[in-house]
Amino acid sequence: MGRTHQDRVWDKYLVHRSSGDRNGTDHQKYALLLDLTGRRVVVVGGGPVAARKASPLVDAGADLVVVAPALCEPLAELVADGHARWEPRQYRPGDLDGAWLVHTATGERDVDSIVADEAETARIWCVRADDAGAASAWTPAVARVGDVLVAVSGGGDPGRAKALRNAVQTALETGDLPLRHLRPRRSGCVSLVGGGPGDAGMITTRGRQLLAAADVVVFDRLAPHSLIDELDDDVVTVDVGKTPGNHPVPQDEINRLLIEHAESGAHVVRLKGGDPFVLGRGGEEARACHDAGIPVEVVPGVTSAVSVPAAFGIPVTHRGICKQFTVVSGHEGLDWPSLASSQGTLVFLMGVSLLADTATHLIAAGMDPSTPAAVIEDGYGPRQRLTTGTLDDIADRAAAVGAKPPAVIVVGDVVTLASG
Repeated sequence: MGRTHQDRVWDKYLVHRSSGDRNGTDHQKYALLLDLTGRRVVVVGGGPVAARKASPLVDAGADLVVVAPALCEPLAELVADGHARWEPRQYRPGDLDGAWLVHTATGERDVDSIVADEAETARIWCVRADDAGAASAWTPAVARVGDVLVAVSGGGDPGRAKALRNAVQTALETGDLPLRHLRPRRSGCVSLVGGGPGDAGMITTRGRQLLAAADVVVFDRLAPHSLIDELDDDVVTVDVGKTPGNHPVPQDEINRLLIEHAESGAHVVRLKGGDPFVLGRGGEEARACHDAGIPVEVVPGVTSAVSVPAAFGIPVTHRGICKQFTVVSGHEGLDWPSLASSQGTLVFLMGVSLLADTATHLIAAGMDPSTPAAVIEDGYGPRQRLTTGTLDDIADRAAAVGAKPPAVIVVGDVVTLASG
């Protein structure tokens, strides 16, 4: 009878097993995640190494028992907080009864060997801090982001494992590794993410993580579009961008889209420019989702009110010049006397089309016509440009260069600090 493919695979496996060192390279180890919730785990030892082993066990929900004559401060805090029970004495036979796992880290090789031998006899997995080669279980370096956990072994080299773990952690945190659920979700959620002033490098780490995990992305005109281009082809993207005087998707429809996709089980990211709660109507969207029973996470962004002036060295506050600033929607119906009497910087968003009216109202309300003013267009974008003047002439200067949205208008003495 001819040999099958399975026979040949089994032969290779046997050769591989017989030619290797059983306590050597990690390719001979079996990786496994354990559910320790409510299960007895024993840590033998009371020093810093034992504390490093104990903390993640507490996070895993283990029924933790520490056996040691004395405890270092971190372990003592775990006991005081009720996260672990302490047996204040030397280890003795029987301490592993009922345990599922043991970590031994006494610093005394003879004691650790006794613990390991008893664990072996009782068929309890044992992690040894003093001699990994003599252990029956090993703890990897772990990268964790949200509900994603990546365990890394360095082939017996802890430093190598940590270096790899750190690289994986960074890639997860910055969204460079895929975080999307590929199985259908039982319930959806909405994340309101501030994308910053437009440069993809200025979104927060948390924002990048959520984009990498998104099933649906509903985005604005001022969101960092280069991040949209990086999404997987099967991610649903919905452009609800508004331009001055043109709102093709009303706010009520945007709210409905968020709720509808989330109710279908999708993780929805609402990607906005700047910060979702700074003149971004994020509060309305969050409230609509809450009212519909949809979980919402709000991720602040770098607001253009501060970051765009900073692109040209204009601080909204500066020691000796001003110590407060006001962010204003550059639309009609403002309290001009209060704004004109402000002792700080005025920052207007969405106000280019009404710039001449804004200047006229402020001067009429008593603001000095010679107050420095600036218009910064397309902050951090390819058309970034600074136009400066005074309150009396800034509208004419902006018109002369053809200034257009998106733009931020700054009124105040801090404009004199502009570097461009």
